[in-house]
Amino acid sequence: MNEKTTFEKIEEPSITVVPGIRAAAVNCGLKKKKSDLALVCSESEAAAAGVFTRNRVQAAPVKLCRETIGSPVRALVVNSGKIAAGIKGAAAALSGDIEAGHRAACAIMTTDRATKEVAYRSYCGGRPFHLAGMAKGSGMICPDMATMLAFLYTDLAIPRPLLQELLQEAVDRSFNLITIDGDTSTNDTVLLMANGAAGLPEVEAGDGLCRTFAEMLEQACFELAYQIVSDGEGVTKVITLELQGAPDRAAARTLARAVLNSPLVKTAFYGEDANWGRILAALGYAGVEFDPDRVDIYLGPLQVASQGGAVAFRESEARSILKKREITVRVELNSGNCSLTAWGTDLSHDYISINSSYRS
Repeated sequence: MNEKTTFEKIEEPSITVVPGIRAAAVNCGLKKKKSDLALVCSESEAAAAGVFTRNRVQAAPVKLCRETIGSPVRALVVNSGKIAAGIKGAAAALSGDIEAGHRAACAIMTTDRATKEVAYRSYCGGRPFHLAGMAKGSGMICPDMATMLAFLYTDLAIPRPLLQELLQEAVDRSFNLITIDGDTSTNDTVLLMANGAAGLPEVEAGDGLCRTFAEMLEQACFELAYQIVSDGEGVTKVITLELQGAPDRAAARTLARAVLNSPLVKTAFYGEDANWGRILAALGYAGVEFDPDRVDIYLGPLQVASQGGAVAFRESEARSILKKREITVRVELNSGNCSLTAWGTDLSHDYISINSSYRS
């Protein structure tokens, strides 16, 4: 199993592109018209791995998942309404077609404006295998493994300890590097199931198939994470923060979180103001050792700060960069060798309106 493989993106993503996976969505009554319960079922038992919220207050579904994933699983129920009546109806409606997967992705939405789905295919020895996933989340997003949920399926056979290891690594490089509002949910969950329906030999740590799957999984998690950020409540700007020259990865993550969660930084981006001082201030209170007099800051290609101080730049050029929906900010700390990319958003009037009018 050492042959080199590559993977391709499936243009119409759905969890049901994975062989042996069926899905259904029904209305349980909480939402007036839309589906509010999704059922995803594997025709055979699947190994399961999970990464969950680190919030000390944990929702009942998280506790149940923690207790369950140590054993093979067949079905996943995700609800945003009353479930007792819905599970029977969903079981009767299970289907392996593409639209069934789309309906399931729609049923798990709450304040989301769009479904979030990915799917990939690759080959080993001429035989195909797949990875597909769906997610929800647009507010209460600052995962530490909000309300953020992601469910991924593959038809490879992967032993649970390896599955857990691969998932943790992928989550650390994707979902754990996004933030919308700095709130870590009590429900944050990422689950990965492997049912072996591809009929290929079991994946072994370090072999070519494992490396390819790890790349697929990281890409899938990144894509779902980015879709969550892009669909954030009231979001008008998506910020890609490239942090370079940090002492280590833990420090880089702490610094990135401080910048992307700062209300002053977020509102500056909403107001399209090149206020680099707010970025530097957020770095300064993050609790990480670095020399402020060595920090350079760029908005896209435009340098706005050098060695911790101001540099001359054209306001019109900064404004043209900040008017875009997607903005890249590069911070060069010049205090180490670690680099990290994280993603966040601005903070708009609409975010306040959405969350002040929401009733549980």
